[in-house]
Parts: sequence; structure tokens; C-alpha cells
Amino acid sequence: MLNIKDLTFRYSRKSPAVLDSLNLSLKDGETGVLLGKNGSGKTTLFKTILGFEKPESGQIEFNGKNLLKMSRRERAEQIAYVPQDIQFGGLTVFDTVLLGRLPYFGLKASKEDEEITMRILNEMGISDLIARNTEELSGGERQKVAIARALVQEPELLVFDEPTGNLDIANEQLILKEIIRVAKEKGVGVLTSLHDLNQALSIGDVFFFMKEGKIRYSGDSSAVTEQVINEIYDADVNIIEHKDRKIIINGGL
Repeated sequence: MLNIKDLTFRYSRKSPAVLDSLNLSLKDGETGVLLGKNGSGKTTLFKTILGFEKPESGQIEFNGKNLLKMSRRERAEQIAYVPQDIQFGGLTVFDTVLLGRLPYFGLKASKEDEEITMRILNEMGISDLIARNTEELSGGERQKVAIARALVQEPELLVFDEPTGNLDIANEQLILKEIIRVAKEKGVGVLTSLHDLNQALSIGDVFFFMKEGKIRYSGDSSAVTEQVINEIYDADVNIIEHKDRKIIINGGL
């Protein structure tokens, strides 16, 4: 379980707070979606959770442990990150995914590391790509490789920064299904940011609406309302129900 309490971050002592007494809670096996305009603090929150940035004050606990006192290596054994801009360096798919085991091995991967890598590749349905150069892959294939690399870390929390960015609709659906599968089958908590509110509704268990470095609203799909979206995004929308699901329509056109 991820618990964040009164988290504050600023880039310099005199600059305004990018994260301002932020509070967030996410249970194991839940998919939490961060929503908000660009500049609301989503990426900074990810960087703070991952240890790339140090907060001014506040607490971040994961399964009862203080993340702020952990080394990067210790965090990597519990939390895996799939960035929006994926860089692989031209290795084969197998070697790229194997590198996700780096927190667990020294100079050389063990047989166990290689077996875990192969198992995850099979689970992700991309074992046929193991000898391919990652630079030759399609966008959807690269995103699946990135998820596989994260999963071989055997994390208890997966963090995604805009996982469907720059993908076509078929690959968007594929990646969103993988996120749901991982959360439910493996009991892994997922925290992701998304621009598309309808995508968010299709995968989210809990929603966190960010504005000016704060979580202004949070909750299940009942928290996703026209009024909340208007306040967070300064945009007019209409919400309709279809097959027991909410669909958000741009109301300003």
C-alpha cells in the first residue's frame, strides 16, 4: 500500500511549491490514475516517489516502509517505472528486459534472472521478439517491452507516465489491457497518469485530480463529474452513461 502524506516539493527555496501538502493513498492491486492539466505536478510526484527528487517535507510510505530513507537500488526492488520517453539503446529484446533484473545481480545475471526474464516475456506474449533489436520494434511492441522490463523487477508498485502516448488506437487498447491484467493477476499496485479521461475511466479503480500541486479530488468513478472536470481542466464536458460506463464528451464544441 502506498501512502503519501503532506508531501511538499519545490525546486528552490524561494520558488513556489510544485507539490503542496499533497496526500494520496493507493492499495495493492488497485489502479490509480493521476489526472490534471500539464504543469499540475504529476511528473514531479512520480520523480519524488521514485527518488529522483527529494521533497522539502512530508512522508512517503510503501507497505509500511519509509521510501525517503531507501536507496535507489532498494526502491527499484519494490517500485518499477515505465517512462513516457522510452530509450533502450539498441539491445536485443531479451537483453533489454533482462536489464530490469539489475537491482538483483552484480556483474553478471544468474540463471534465475534469465528464467524470470523468459517467464515474463512469455506472459507478455512477446517471446517471439527476443532476438529482435529494440530499435526495429513498433510503438506498441516497444511499450510492451518496457512493461516487461519493469515486471522482471518483480515490483509491488508500477508507475506509468502517459503509457499510451503516441500509440495508435489498437496499441492503446493493448497496453491498457496489459495494465489491467498486471494489476489484477499479480496484485500489483499501479499508479499512472493519462491525458485521455475516457481511457482513465476504462482502467481506473481510483482517480486523483491534481491542480497546482494538490490532490483536489479523489475517489472511485463517482468522483469523475462534470463539475470536477470543469474545475480541474477549465473545460466544459458532458458525461453520459453507456452500458453502465461513463463516457466523457467535449461540451465546448
